[in-house]
Amino acid sequence: MKKRTFIKLSSALMAAPLFSPLTGWAIGGKLKNWAGNLEYSSDKLEKAGSIAQVQEFVKKHDKFKVLGTRHCFNSIADTRDRFITLVDMEDIQLDAANKKVTVSSGVKYGRLSPYLHEKGFALHNLASLPHISIAGACATATHGSGAKNGNLATAVSAMDMILANGETINLSREKDGEKFNAAVVHLGALGVVTKITLDLQPTFTMGQYVYEHLSFEQLKNNFESIQASGYSVSLFTNWQSKDIAEVWIKQKIENGQPLKAEPEFFGAKLATKNLHPIPELSAENCTDQMGVAAPWYERMPHFKMGFTPSSGVELQSEYFVSSQNAVDAILAISRLGDRVGPYLLTSEIRTIAADHFWMSPCYRQDSVAIHFTWKQDWPAVSKLLPVIEKELAPYNPRPHWGKLFTVSPDELEKRYDKMQDFRQLAKEYDPKEKFRNEFLNLNIFRS
Repeated sequence: MKKRTFIKLSSALMAAPLFSPLTGWAIGGKLKNWAGNLEYSSDKLEKAGSIAQVQEFVKKHDKFKVLGTRHCFNSIADTRDRFITLVDMEDIQLDAANKKVTVSSGVKYGRLSPYLHEKGFALHNLASLPHISIAGACATATHGSGAKNGNLATAVSAMDMILANGETINLSREKDGEKFNAAVVHLGALGVVTKITLDLQPTFTMGQYVYEHLSFEQLKNNFESIQASGYSVSLFTNWQSKDIAEVWIKQKIENGQPLKAEPEFFGAKLATKNLHPIPELSAENCTDQMGVAAPWYERMPHFKMGFTPSSGVELQSEYFVSSQNAVDAILAISRLGDRVGPYLLTSEIRTIAADHFWMSPCYRQDSVAIHFTWKQDWPAVSKLLPVIEKELAPYNPRPHWGKLFTVSPDELEKRYDKMQDFRQLAKEYDPKEKFRNEFLNLNIFRS
């Protein structure tokens, strides 16, 4: 597809409404994921509207998987048997006194965030996209960003999960210790999560500025200072331009004082208009920049809640490395610019604080994520992923569980200290292997 044609198509699709009905899950008569790159192996899909219905389904079927907002780009949620979805379960229960909120598995960040703000509360972090389900994002340790901010799962303080026998267990940070740390990032291997309790903080206001053309030399010499310059900082590049095309700095606004931005930031120039992470595209659907103040949930994501932030005609990969190795890893990828650039829409770099979740890519290490949003050309991308992973290999990258990668099961085993313990817990919770599928058998259970 010619570049101009692709941009026109993407721009048109980006104007589509954000929330599509369940009937829209079938693309061309087949059940597919959000991007359309994965056709699921079964078209048997049932909806549950209550916990009792979920329990009945779990007891009845020997093999199945749960589908959320279908934002995984690989087969981690696929099955050849049948699916259940909890998207209609959208209860929200606020515990203002204890600064917590409990949500059912169908609740999305785009719905919860405005509600919390109206009640005077905020989440510590959000993803770039507001339309993903909270339960699904936490299951795969999907990230927000910020040097002092953990990924989205770190807000979880308790969860209800239906095990393979149909019984519900409640796990909490306070009473369950390591078993809780094992279960939060569960990868769909332990049970069906029906409720999640999240920690809250007082609501706050944010603004953001964007700077253009930060050199890799400046990035190399000042990486920690750059990442510490805001509540959340995202760097965008296509790796071909020999620089960071855009630096998005999101900051809290204290005491109602407007943000001030210097005309230069480590040599990068302050943007004079709103920008899109893909420079060729209109910023119409992006959250406002230029320091304009707004509630936290209108600034932490890159994209407005009322629009689909991307066409869906894309593929995604993401690798997490220790912050100590961040600069070397980034420079390693920069040397591949001419090879990866032609197949990219954009690439994002951001920092995430360490956590204690066994299967999180940020387990016990402050991390930098290098994210690739690819054009939907799997033959080309499938050849590039091993090249990227080879360059990153000295830094032991952990891939995002829900995105595309080719890291071998042997290497995954080496990079997750608690892999064997996680397998043991899965045997306890799911002795008949009801929740397993080909992806989990290959990458986790080695069978």
